[in-house]
Amino acid sequence: ADGGGGPALSAAPGRAQVFATVVDTFLEKLVAAGSYQRFVNCYRCFYKLQPQLTRSIYDQFISQLQASIKEEIQEVKNEGNLEGLFSSLDKIVEEAKDREEPAWRPSGIPEEDVRSTMVPYFLKHRSYLRRALREKEEENRKVAEAVLMGRDRIAELQQLIQARQQAWQ
Repeated sequence: ADGGGGPALSAAPGRAQVFATVVDTFLEKLVAAGSYQRFVNCYRCFYKLQPQLTRSIYDQFISQLQASIKEEIQEVKNEGNLEGLFSSLDKIVEEAKDREEPAWRPSGIPEEDVRSTMVPYFLKHRSYLRRALREKEEENRKVAEAVLMGRDRIAELQQLIQARQQAWQ
């Protein structure tokens, strides 16, 4: 009985696979919701004139939509290191199966429990926001320099125009 149960548990899909399946299902349902018939209903006049071109446009639209969504999801997965997090979460769950007691227990004081959980998150978020602020301030400084250089150039050109105008008169 144990031999049959062991492989079944290890063969269970990991969180990354489940996430990929959910994304694929979402895309399938999205394409189904944006069916060709609905597309044709929106562009009925165009469809009556050019049904084959309408089909081609729809196919290109759906293809590009799917590619764009997959690319966006891949960026989110890469930015958040979701695959690494999923695998580490799978490992934690696997390691916790043998434990008889929970890994974390609340202290009984809600303020301390929330603080112990949220403070590290807020500190990390604060450092992210500070880094983003520094980047934006640097970007603004560069833009301000460019504006000042542009103003100087405009002033030079105005002086040159006045000098040429006076020379011409």
